[in-house]
Amino acid sequence: MALAKMTDQGFTHVAVQSLHTIRGEEFDDLIRTAHAFEGMPGGLTIRMGAPLLSSQKDMEAVTAAIIENIPPKRKKGNGVVLMGHGTPHPSNAFYAALMFNIQKKDDHIFVGTVEGAPTIEDISAMLKEKNIKRVYLMPFMSVAGDHARNDMAGDKEDSWKSILEKQGIRCETILKGTAEYDNMIDIWAGHLKAAMAD
Repeated sequence: MALAKMTDQGFTHVAVQSLHTIRGEEFDDLIRTAHAFEGMPGGLTIRMGAPLLSSQKDMEAVTAAIIENIPPKRKKGNGVVLMGHGTPHPSNAFYAALMFNIQKKDDHIFVGTVEGAPTIEDISAMLKEKNIKRVYLMPFMSVAGDHARNDMAGDKEDSWKSILEKQGIRCETILKGTAEYDNMIDIWAGHLKAAMAD
């Protein structure tokens, strides 16, 4: 609707910035929708800003931001488990790559997904192996919505909190999406600036 209005109002060039985390199916759909407006009469020239994790440079910036955003009250030996959305799209590999990158700096930080891999079962096995008895659960999604509130922090037996607590791991949940942290917004804003400069 916004792009249709911009076409009607005489705009010629538009930069579109999503708040997607990875280049998954939804981002691909957004690209198709946006670029459809380029072929219309009076069409727009559209540039797309990249998702949060799109390069090794992003991986390093996101790693630094995650570490900075961990609650300062975290004690040595406490774990941090980030919940990503996950996808059947090949870009799901970014989650495992991010965990590899983060664990080079802090091997008590883990990245799992609701609908992809690594799974909560993978993460709980890693926590057990390291004998971690307390974790902070944090969403790795732009908004702390239904997945964060129910699948991560909910009271049902299949929530990540319930699964881990059943294994004797105390959980503290942080309900704050990545789009609520200035250092994450800076990464998306950098992608928007790059799109606008193109």
